[in-house]
Amino acid sequence: MLAQAVLERLPEISRDLSQPLDARVDALISLMTLEEKVSQMLHDAPAIERLGVPAYNWWNECSHGVARAGLATVFPHAIGLAATWDTDLLARVGVVTSDEARAKHHQAVREERVEIYGGLTFWTPNINMVRDPRWGRAQETFGEDPFLTGRLAVVFIKALQGDHPRYLKLAACAKHYAAHSGPEALRHTFDAQVSPYDLWDTYLPAFEACVREADVESIMGAYTRTNGEACCASPTLLGQILREQWQFAGHVVSDCGAIEDISDHHKLADSHAGAAALAVSAGCDLCCGCAYEALVEAVEQGLVSEAQLDQCLRRLFKTRFRLGMFDPPERVPYTQIPVEVVGKSEHRALARQAVCESLVLLKNTGLLPLSRTLSSIAVIGPNADNLTAQLGNYHGTPITPVTILEGIRQAAGSAVTVRYAAGCDVVVDDERGFAEAVRIAASSDVVIFVGGLSQVLEGEELQVEGVPDGTTSQGDRTTIELPAVQEKLLKRLHETGKPIVLVLLGGSTLAIPWADETLPAVLQAWYPGEAGEGIADVLFGHYNPAGRLPLTVYRATSDLPSFDSYDMRGRTYRYFEGEVLYPFGHGLSYTTFLYDDLRVIQTGEHVRASVMVTNSGSMAGDEVSQLYVRRLSAHESRFPRLALRGFQRFHLEVGERREIVFEITGKGLASITDAGESVILPGDYELCIGGRPPLQGGATLTTRITVE
Repeated sequence: MLAQAVLERLPEISRDLSQPLDARVDALISLMTLEEKVSQMLHDAPAIERLGVPAYNWWNECSHGVARAGLATVFPHAIGLAATWDTDLLARVGVVTSDEARAKHHQAVREERVEIYGGLTFWTPNINMVRDPRWGRAQETFGEDPFLTGRLAVVFIKALQGDHPRYLKLAACAKHYAAHSGPEALRHTFDAQVSPYDLWDTYLPAFEACVREADVESIMGAYTRTNGEACCASPTLLGQILREQWQFAGHVVSDCGAIEDISDHHKLADSHAGAAALAVSAGCDLCCGCAYEALVEAVEQGLVSEAQLDQCLRRLFKTRFRLGMFDPPERVPYTQIPVEVVGKSEHRALARQAVCESLVLLKNTGLLPLSRTLSSIAVIGPNADNLTAQLGNYHGTPITPVTILEGIRQAAGSAVTVRYAAGCDVVVDDERGFAEAVRIAASSDVVIFVGGLSQVLEGEELQVEGVPDGTTSQGDRTTIELPAVQEKLLKRLHETGKPIVLVLLGGSTLAIPWADETLPAVLQAWYPGEAGEGIADVLFGHYNPAGRLPLTVYRATSDLPSFDSYDMRGRTYRYFEGEVLYPFGHGLSYTTFLYDDLRVIQTGEHVRASVMVTNSGSMAGDEVSQLYVRRLSAHESRFPRLALRGFQRFHLEVGERREIVFEITGKGLASITDAGESVILPGDYELCIGGRPPLQGGATLTTRITVE
């Protein structure tokens, strides 16, 4: 927000709230010099004092709470939020995040601080498809399914941006447009070759949902090329699809350094001026980086016109005006959110609930929930007392963090002896801690092993977050197996004869065939954020787990296609033909749910399916009902072997019975042709409804429908 003295420097029309937004923006832009215009197209935009335009840094992040800006509530990382399959929870997380973001921003304004991670434009969410679990940034996404990702992203964006008719609460950004999911080490040079079928079936649907349904304010282009065109300068992606077909009216920002890549690495231009001109001409409005500094030269050389720059500026300043940056603070409804909301008890409680909802019980032969008669527990593993590992990447600083070990001690109480030994590193093959770990295991009733992954093994290219000083993350994994040193220690612990609960941290999935075959209980905990006690809530039965996998857990790296291939054949539950360890949508509970009375009403291409669900077990808990569609008729146009088309998470008390209703529109039955066109073909389709997918024995009710 601007002080009154600064507001008075704005053109009269620009500060007149009764004027149309376009008129206010155009009046301001018309008074700028070419150099001033160019300066406002850089992510770290300087002030134009004579016009009352304050300095502004566009770069901010909030994938699981406000990131990299000091104190904030830290929720489970995005992949963990996806594992909740809970749109209501995602909306609540978005509201809390945007409250804290607004409070922190206005505190910075009052203190006259203009800095990175201090603005109101958040480059969140990452909605890229995890086509391969080796990708290091899977942790930032909502998983492998375009439908699930789209549903979660839409509610999250709406919660971040608010519902005020005039003002945005925050400006969200769907990234990285469009076909981007590694390899990280090659992202500045890589050309993702994507068929029209895969583009429209897998890589674009979530982006389209964010534009058409959530009115997302911003789109970020990827570093890479797609089918030869740089994503941040693609006439196809930015012009033909985003602007023309989807009628996107917001602004486009480049990933950081991506415009420089166009000339320096992709070699599609011979200079930064040429690269900048290509990007502006295609519709990229804002440059994260320095390449747009060459736009003055590009205009002078006739590579791009000043009128094209004006169009970019209109979109950028519309965002800033809609955020209330040029209006009196008292007119903007979000300016008075006090900084005291950051990390308040209600927010901390929601973080704990989010952890509980995110946990996926992969296997349980009866060991969990842990018996109340236990006298001693051995907590072992490199991630048990490791807050850094819990936080993942792109995170804030929690006010009251609790590690998983601390949470277990709190839940166990004074009557239970809790012994701890790290035992080993996440990845370094060092057995010096094995003996102590085996010793405490042998003298305890049960072992809780907390291992898995960390930012050392997975992350963004050259990431320094969550790794030892002076090092960087490996980025992508080369294998999906549990690190050898951890499995070696697990086998030693198993030899003690004590039952073992395996708790896995990570932003993607791990192949654990030995553990699945041998251990009585396995819990996927993702990167849970600040509330490590949420894991103990589930282990001790204070919370009944209901998380579901947003990713497929494969049996071995050898089951995966080449990492640098963007062909979806053989990838994800939608196209993988082999046997997996745990399928997408899998997740166990401490109770049981009975499905019956499936009814379908079909009107043309619209289908209404209802089912009755009863908690038939002995413990109250959540269930996640899932609806899948399978096409039974053979056609030239392709269709996934199975496609998620609906899901609902809900709570049932013991014996409680509820009707669950799903609506499928024609789009839910559509096939994609090899040319990328969406068509609804006549023929037979199977609907499958249950608490798990109809894969590898998942219990479902099925029925057939026919489209004439």
